[in-house]
Amino acid sequence: MISTQATLDEQPIPIREAGEERLRDGHGRAITDLRLSVTDRCNYRCVYCRTGTDGAQYEDLPLAEYVRMVRLFVSLGIEKIRFTGGEPLLRQGLAELIREVAGMRPRFSDGELDLALTTNGHLLEQMAGPLKAAGLQRITVSMDAVDDATMTRITRVPGSFERVLAGIRAAQAAGLGVVKVNCVLLRGFNDSQIEAFAEFSRAEGVIVRFIEFMPLEEPSAEDNGRSWSPERVVGMDEIIARLERVRPLRALPANHASETARRFTFDDGRGEIGIIAPVTHPFCGHCSRIRVTSDGKLRTCLFSQSDHDLAGRMARGASDDELRQWIRGVVQHKEARHHIGEPGFLKPSRSMVHIGG
Repeated sequence: MISTQATLDEQPIPIREAGEERLRDGHGRAITDLRLSVTDRCNYRCVYCRTGTDGAQYEDLPLAEYVRMVRLFVSLGIEKIRFTGGEPLLRQGLAELIREVAGMRPRFSDGELDLALTTNGHLLEQMAGPLKAAGLQRITVSMDAVDDATMTRITRVPGSFERVLAGIRAAQAAGLGVVKVNCVLLRGFNDSQIEAFAEFSRAEGVIVRFIEFMPLEEPSAEDNGRSWSPERVVGMDEIIARLERVRPLRALPANHASETARRFTFDDGRGEIGIIAPVTHPFCGHCSRIRVTSDGKLRTCLFSQSDHDLAGRMARGASDDELRQWIRGVVQHKEARHHIGEPGFLKPSRSMVHIGG
């Protein structure tokens, strides 16, 4: 059991306050999804993640502090929580943290919180069962190729494809929903994998999601031409055209208004493809997400230029009521949208691995 005052006192979740509205931003969007990073450490050094060569830059918080943060957000109306990193499976005590969060209940709806996790899958084969037993419901695996040579070239870790494939199959066997496999496409590097991923979805029974390459990292000395530019982006329309050469596609309805992926299946119903297209088809208008970094900073957008120090306020003794009021004030200023491709666009103030996926 993770020791927190809320746990020791067995305070119920949700904390109901008469007449209080669910958390909304200044644009009227309900904020229901939290991305919680539990470490910025990673055991891969993916070529498009520049900090893969630098390692962790921020300290992890004690797990009890994450528990308190989650309780606060759940009391404000958060219903979906995704544990991220870095690589979250490197975090000792992760299953215990998930077990604590699984005992909480959403404030504005019946049932359970929706608990998911994003991982590179390298350690998943051994951990899938314990994570499911702790209360995790869904899992997403980041995998940018379906052959060993290309995968090794991307991750710079030999044998990574077989390790990740074993993890995906273990997650399926453990009952962690229909596994989602995320692939970030870079033109001239792994865009040759599109058709192979379509076949992978059909053969393995997973949902493959292609993600447009976003400008999240600063160029580095070993960039080798892989820094972001519009020419590097493999857009949604091109992906669809390539998939149609495998088999005709049929569009699927969105699961909810704030879903980031456009969904498709093939004409025979086997396999599912999602395309997340923040560059060519932005979806900011329905955004329901906020993020907390591994060192406890609240971020209102992936492309935010500033952090908001939630952990610091906790350390200085702020009460739960004070913290909820502060969170509401921060979220009121959530950005309307990103500005990728527009004049004056600035990359986020942190790289992706230090924000949380």
